[in-house]
Amino acid sequence: MNSPQASSPLRPSACPGLLRVVQALDGGICRIKLDGGSLRADQAVAVADAARRYAGGVIEATNRANLQIRGIGQQTPALIESLLAAGLGPTTALGDDVRNLMLSPSAGIDQDMLIDTRPLARQILNSLQTHPRFHELSAKFAVLLDGGESLAMLEHPHDLWLSAIERNGEALLVFGLAGCPVDTPVGAVLLGDGHRLVVAVLELFLELARPDQTRMRHLLAEHSRPSLLQTLAGRVPLLDIGQWQAPARRSGQPIGSFPQRQEGLMYVGAMPPLGRLDPTMLKGAAELCATLGDASLRLTPWQSLLLPNIRHQDAALVIQQLQALGFLVDPREPLCSVVACTGSAGCGKGLADTKGDARQLAARLHDQPERQQVHLSGCPRSCACAHTAPVTLLATGTGHYDLYFRDAALPGFGALQARNLTIEAAGAWLDARPRSPLDA
Repeated sequence: MNSPQASSPLRPSACPGLLRVVQALDGGICRIKLDGGSLRADQAVAVADAARRYAGGVIEATNRANLQIRGIGQQTPALIESLLAAGLGPTTALGDDVRNLMLSPSAGIDQDMLIDTRPLARQILNSLQTHPRFHELSAKFAVLLDGGESLAMLEHPHDLWLSAIERNGEALLVFGLAGCPVDTPVGAVLLGDGHRLVVAVLELFLELARPDQTRMRHLLAEHSRPSLLQTLAGRVPLLDIGQWQAPARRSGQPIGSFPQRQEGLMYVGAMPPLGRLDPTMLKGAAELCATLGDASLRLTPWQSLLLPNIRHQDAALVIQQLQALGFLVDPREPLCSVVACTGSAGCGKGLADTKGDARQLAARLHDQPERQQVHLSGCPRSCACAHTAPVTLLATGTGHYDLYFRDAALPGFGALQARNLTIEAAGAWLDARPRSPLDA
């Protein structure tokens, strides 16, 4: 096959991709961007085999519904070629960085969806990869396409977000800049103009942004939303949405079995502990979906995975088999509510072994009937959590953390509660904390 790696040189970036392996303390990192978070069973097997043959056997589910392989040594070319052969690469080499389009993991199968986002997503992904100008976008520039599903990551900030609504029996897309679908949208378009809107927004961003303005929030510091909308209105027909507000929706870890829109079918969700899989786990999940599902997997922004199109009578068996493979299958398990970055074991910026400390913390949370998400971050970059978690433990040194509680009125991690706590002391703080409705 022709490798997109050879079509043009890759630009420098600190962000790993499939074609750009970035070095860390534990070896190279290869990030595999998945179209809408979807992965065929044979592709999952290829990832598992590549991690075992060419790396240290560590596979991570990311908070953007992608996969990455860690611990890559001297066999980087062989690893990349094996993944390209499985169809996991971009259309063009420079298109790899900009394949940052997030969908709901239940796109097309969610009982409450207003539209199936996948056809529009294919159009957007094709433009991102083949439009040469879009290759100038930052590797972190991201777009969200929300179809109104009940299962939706509503807190992750995106440079551009689009969310389906229904008005007078017609599907529209409201949209916003540098935010989330829980924010007030800045405008709306007909569903048929969704692709045109995305292209227009990205082109306008590239026309106006200086080289140091890599994200939409940087551009908005100098150009107001009304001024950008006025320009966009000359390129795409925009609709007046009045005082419309986003309806309340569930946004949580999908663990267990859930009925699909399609009668008699379920999707089953499971979580690798702290987002980490080994090749046996991934290959086992691939075999399950091939025998009892539709031979596909879906990654989620909660660092977990779904097996779609499971017959209702097979769901319990799938859950049992996933548990045997080492996945978390009960949302009440303490580790389901804990998120941790790579930490000092694999990252030069990490000040503590966040993965190990997270396991210690989870072991102390057994008596909490309602758990809020707890985020352990080895440094202020917050790589493991794209939004502000209800509770953040920011490492200050080996085994010690500053404790923050989320506060909408404060930037960053929120309100500082205590400094330089041990894991034991942090657990005691969380046990004693009264739960607030704002923690949801």
